[in-house]
Amino acid sequence: MSKLKAKDPLAPQRGPLASPRFIIALVLMALGIAWIAYYYIVFDPTAIPATDDGKPKFMGDLGDWNYLIGFGLIMIGLVVSAHPSTPLGRGRGVVVGMLGCFVIGLLWICTYYVFSNDLSSIPVFDDLGQKNLIVGIAFMAVGFTFATRWE
Repeated sequence: MSKLKAKDPLAPQRGPLASPRFIIALVLMALGIAWIAYYYIVFDPTAIPATDDGKPKFMGDLGDWNYLIGFGLIMIGLVVSAHPSTPLGRGRGVVVGMLGCFVIGLLWICTYYVFSNDLSSIPVFDDLGQKNLIVGIAFMAVGFTFATRWE
């Protein structure tokens, strides 16, 4: 029976595929994306014209801090997923997470520099301005948390 488990490519090598820590990491990342998307869609009249019904006042008062909250949740979710009890924290997942974060950070910064003259056509980039560099560097910093787990 152990030979059957060894040949199954979908069987986890050193742990379960869905641990509580991994589910928390996914929820944090989804909340961060949802926070940014909701703020951008509801509070940016050029994105989608919306009515004033249902707007939470506190989100409007936070202004650009909403991006910090959203990207912060995404980064914390990625850092939590770098633990060995998650699929991204062990085996090949570490390399995928590390290189993924490095490439996303690099692409974020390159996209900002290439389109810096006319950012109005790219959602979220136009609101962040110079803070796009911080987002790109933050993705790369999260990549280093994966690099510390690499064996």
